[in-house]
Amino acid sequence: MNERQIIEYITALAGPADGRLLQGIGDDCAVVDKDGRRVWLLTMDTLIENVHFDCAFHPPEQLGRKAVAVNVSDVGAMGGRPVFVLLSVGMPRGFDESWFRAFAQGLTAACREYGCFLIGGDTVASPQGLNFSLTVIGEAEASQVVYRSGARPGDTVWVSGPLGYAAAGLELLRRGLAPDATAFALFREKHLNPTARVELGCQLAESGLAHAMMDLSDGLATDLAHLCKQSGVGARLRARDLPGVAALAEAARLVGADAESWAIGGGEDYELLFTADADAHDQVQDLGRRCGLSLSPVGTVVAGEGVTLIRPGADGVIEEIAVAYQGFDHFRSRAGG
Repeated sequence: MNERQIIEYITALAGPADGRLLQGIGDDCAVVDKDGRRVWLLTMDTLIENVHFDCAFHPPEQLGRKAVAVNVSDVGAMGGRPVFVLLSVGMPRGFDESWFRAFAQGLTAACREYGCFLIGGDTVASPQGLNFSLTVIGEAEASQVVYRSGARPGDTVWVSGPLGYAAAGLELLRRGLAPDATAFALFREKHLNPTARVELGCQLAESGLAHAMMDLSDGLATDLAHLCKQSGVGARLRARDLPGVAALAEAARLVGADAESWAIGGGEDYELLFTADADAHDQVQDLGRRCGLSLSPVGTVVAGEGVTLIRPGADGVIEEIAVAYQGFDHFRSRAGG
């Protein structure tokens, strides 16, 4: 079973919940009614040593910040603001106390920056390696929550920033390449210390411009496929419009990778992916500028299903390549199963 199949199987077993649950498995957060006007947004994410981070090059303070950002990102992706955080810590006996202190300082500093409070959790001894799970509880107006299921044929597909930078940074760090190169600093920072686009998500929700939205954690190809499936639509991406590909060229050459593949399939960018009316282009761009971001239209929502990448082939003929679910999957086999 791959990651998507596991989630689908668990969803089928879980069955229906009571009327307070407005959205269960299948979106960035679970949505639970609070008082008829506002809702709670609940999400959880886990960081496992040697899967999500490598202590050889990931500073503990930045890892603490990242642990908060990747969870807060889910709340922002539904148009909410984070309120409370629960932390579960698993560490081997005899752990490095100075390392943990720096991690905790980074985590609590990030909570302050995003306006949420650490209110509890659990600590356990881990038989091997470090692992951290955070649950974030956010809040939003019920009428403003943006789900994955609202995309409509004809919508423009947008992303909030360059794609593939985190994947490039991770590969450079793994190989110990050009650690002092200023040109690659942004890629490394994107992997080590991502920023959750909470303010943009809230502004899009309040404006009503975004029809569907989620954050980019597993890569554009996979995350857009999830959004399309929830909305019952398909999408066509334009390779020429993927932001950041040109900037990735030198890093890709250095490690023998493909910049476009990083942009399509690289995970952990934590930018926002959303759809909006085609005629709202200027409004979306203006809103992005007010948030200090350059937003990029990268494709179009279409009737049907699947995600297709449109690009010129080697002979100049336009190619249409199916790319759905080609991003990160924890359980994908070497053969791609």
